[in-house]
Amino acid sequence: MGYAAIIETLQLPLPMPDTLAVISEKNRKYTTPVWRVFTPKHQPEETLYKQLVFALKYEGIHLLFFKKLFEKLSKKDILALLRVEPKGRYSRKIWFLYEWLMHDKLDIPDLTIKEAVPLIDENIQFAIRGTSSPRHRIINNLPGTVDCCPLIFKTEKLKAHIAANVSDQQNAFLKKVHHDVLQRASSFLLLKDSKASFTIEGEQPPNTRAARWGKAIGQAGSKALSQEELKRLQQIVIENGRFLEMGFRTKGGFVGEHDRISGEPLPEHISARWQDIDRLIDGLLKTYELLEPDFDAVLTASVVAFGFVFIHPFEDGNGRLHRYIIHHVLAKKKFARQGVIFPISASILDHIDDYRKVLEAYSHPLLDFIQWKQTADNNVEVMNETIDFYRYFDATKQAEFLYDCAADTIQRVIPEEVNYIIRYDAFKKYIDNHFEMPDKLLATLIRFLEQHDGRLSKRAKEKEFKMLSEKECKNIEAKFNAIFTGQ
Repeated sequence: MGYAAIIETLQLPLPMPDTLAVISEKNRKYTTPVWRVFTPKHQPEETLYKQLVFALKYEGIHLLFFKKLFEKLSKKDILALLRVEPKGRYSRKIWFLYEWLMHDKLDIPDLTIKEAVPLIDENIQFAIRGTSSPRHRIINNLPGTVDCCPLIFKTEKLKAHIAANVSDQQNAFLKKVHHDVLQRASSFLLLKDSKASFTIEGEQPPNTRAARWGKAIGQAGSKALSQEELKRLQQIVIENGRFLEMGFRTKGGFVGEHDRISGEPLPEHISARWQDIDRLIDGLLKTYELLEPDFDAVLTASVVAFGFVFIHPFEDGNGRLHRYIIHHVLAKKKFARQGVIFPISASILDHIDDYRKVLEAYSHPLLDFIQWKQTADNNVEVMNETIDFYRYFDATKQAEFLYDCAADTIQRVIPEEVNYIIRYDAFKKYIDNHFEMPDKLLATLIRFLEQHDGRLSKRAKEKEFKMLSEKECKNIEAKFNAIFTGQ
């Protein structure tokens, strides 16, 4: 029923929704990750209008669907559709969406009725407060602009995350930590996050390069996001741009491999057409401005950061900038405590398979609808209009993943680093009191103990720590295990 039935019947050029609506013979209504199951009494009439009413009532707003539907139908068809129930709430939603998406005013007089209805049903999807459209008697509560409006469904997981208020959990934990420990933890977390972001991209940079990017992450939220700022950040990410076209692409782009023999592109993701990048990035930034005051911080970060990486505006550096944008939004919206880096890249790295899945959940279904050809330099050139795929997507899976990582960062990553420093200090105090060991040698001692499950190897005892007696080694091992493992 609903969207899937219309897509199939009219052969609309877009992927099926993640969850399909069906009518069951049984009198039980329920939802699974794949199906929205309805009872026979929900069966709509087999007409386009009634199927649209069913979709809007039970499946929420699907902007990409409506754009493709309106492109398929003639204006005469649209007017006929709206005459079925001229003042009905669902007719008004379809009417508003047509004029909003198509930038085309229909020959219909403004409504004079009193009741205005919200476009998005907030029981189904997340919305903003919205503005009134008196012509349609609609409250436009879409969380975005016409040039960028990803939507997010109100899943049980997201509602639970928001209700848990993980940001306050973090602040409550950090208030108990000594200022000196917090400052040192923040420095370690900054480098940890920077290295993790490079590792996700398959790079192992030297500490100097990781520290340079870490410094940029540490300033996230201090400068406004703009095209110029994104280009400046790319200059920091890409240390040597001699072999790249810096700035926004002026050719096609894809993520994937090349055939080893022919060199033919094997795309996993096809980037937005380079001709559309300026418009898409401007739309993304305007949507961020719209969401920044009141929309949930992690949901905002999901829309803006994943919207950016799906566009893939640069030849290189997109992934690290995508994660920088997450830092920027969370810092700007004060999700994380000021002055403490929020090392979400470290959590993403620890859940790298899930990260790839949420990226592929967007990219893979679109491959069947993007027409491309191989270029002379084994790149791709997109042959059809694809701009709508990058501005009207379902960001639910990406939001769920990012909220999982945000919660993991607060509940595991940050406490682990803080607790490690506290334990390190306790062990250092013991070593200082008993051995007066230089800090550099102490660091070596701890590294050896960590690498050998709390024991000093035979080699370490005979070389680096030959000045220690066997009894002293045993005492050090026992103290290390008591402090670091509780054993």
